[in-house]
Amino acid sequence: MLAYIPSPSEGVWHLGPLPLRAYALGIIIGALVAIWIGERRYQARGGRAGLIGDVAIWAIPFGIIGARIYHVATDPELYFGEGRNVTDVFLIWKGGLGIWGAVAGGALGAWIACRRYGVSFSAVADAVAPGLLVAQAIGRIGNYFNQELFGKPTDLPWALEIDPENRPAGYLDSATFHPTFLYELLWNLAAAALIIAIDRKVKLTGGRAFALYAMLYTSGRVWIESLRIDAANHIGPFRLNVWTSIIVFVLALIYFIAARRRTSSAEPVAGDDDSSVVAGDEPGKGPSDR
Repeated sequence: MLAYIPSPSEGVWHLGPLPLRAYALGIIIGALVAIWIGERRYQARGGRAGLIGDVAIWAIPFGIIGARIYHVATDPELYFGEGRNVTDVFLIWKGGLGIWGAVAGGALGAWIACRRYGVSFSAVADAVAPGLLVAQAIGRIGNYFNQELFGKPTDLPWALEIDPENRPAGYLDSATFHPTFLYELLWNLAAAALIIAIDRKVKLTGGRAFALYAMLYTSGRVWIESLRIDAANHIGPFRLNVWTSIIVFVLALIYFIAARRRTSSAEPVAGDDDSSVVAGDEPGKGPSDR
């Protein structure tokens, strides 16, 4: 009986000349699941069918661009300077996407789409919040196939076996490590379930479900980052992503408290604005949707 989790021997499969990468597949499947969850939640709140899919057409490409920009901005030494090829910035299939860039870029794309369709951005954000966590959990499976982003050496029964060529310098004699991809996967799924459970008890509107998503995710990311041993830039004693998580948590908490104070139980959850629903318009119907 194995006392560790074996890593896959391959992370890329070839269908003729076409490479099928586990990491890309995880992102695609995660995005589809997030859209499905968001659609169900948005329609349950009175929004029109198909709106989340329409918004995703904008959010996904913006999110990918944002994720790459964040990665390059926080690890510039990988792309600029002596011996580096600046054109590698555009080779996203070789890895290097930052979650906070994805969230910021995706939010910008979603905001543009919501403006175009005449719907509430906060209502859309609340609808997709738990789905984003599920998508991130699915995406972490790609890290498993790539044998990357693991933690410190450990001999726990759920330790992750890493091939010698994928071990960082200083850890070549260690064979098993903390499976931080699995920790984050489970944390994200638990956080998604918690948001849905809380939302059923106390309707989270005005962007509060999305703020709760940010707080829960960053809470887990801080302790998971403390286990990782891959190369990363530091500010003082902490990795850059730890500082980012702390800042995002504080901002999300402030927003959550402020939104709770100003949001009434009668707030429209899927309308284009408050006045349209008060006036009797159908929720979720902006000028272009009527």
